[in-house]
Amino acid sequence: MGEKDPVIDAKLKAWTEKQPMFFVATAPADVNGHVNCSPKGRDTLRVVGPSELVYLDMGGSGIETVAHLRENQRIVIMLCAFEGPPRIVRFHGRGEPVFPGDPRFAGLLEKFPPPPAPPRSFIRIDVTRVADSCGYGVPLMDYRAERRSIENYVSDKTDADLQAFMDEYNEVSIDGLPGLPDRN
Repeated sequence: MGEKDPVIDAKLKAWTEKQPMFFVATAPADVNGHVNCSPKGRDTLRVVGPSELVYLDMGGSGIETVAHLRENQRIVIMLCAFEGPPRIVRFHGRGEPVFPGDPRFAGLLEKFPPPPAPPRSFIRIDVTRVADSCGYGVPLMDYRAERRSIENYVSDKTDADLQAFMDEYNEVSIDGLPGLPDRN
């Protein structure tokens, strides 16, 4: 309990990639800006090295994580054991979005099952601190299934429809920070 080791060993890698949900937190540099914490699900998180994580960024109506990382790179990923022994693991580090068109994008896409919608980006994290704690206050919960919301939403959308959505909702963060890079 309370371990702080920047190395992700095979045992921690296996536990991390088994969790059905994780949380991502970032914040802008401005102390008056909004801290963001987002839940993530599906099979979208990978340990790709002893101090490197990547997750598939499905996109949505906000662009906070991407905007914060473009500004200051600070990020923490938190996982909780909702079954089995209690445990919380936090991966602190420096992150960066990897967008379509980046030479690394295709290689990262190969590490994941086919996503239900085109990914907006990947979030790559250089882990600088791994904190493992008890998780005694985390409830036991049963995993039932993934929601089909993304599949249902994109089922009748064209690539142009999805691009228009991102253009409208992912240009800037709630604090006015740049979101997605200009694709023109």
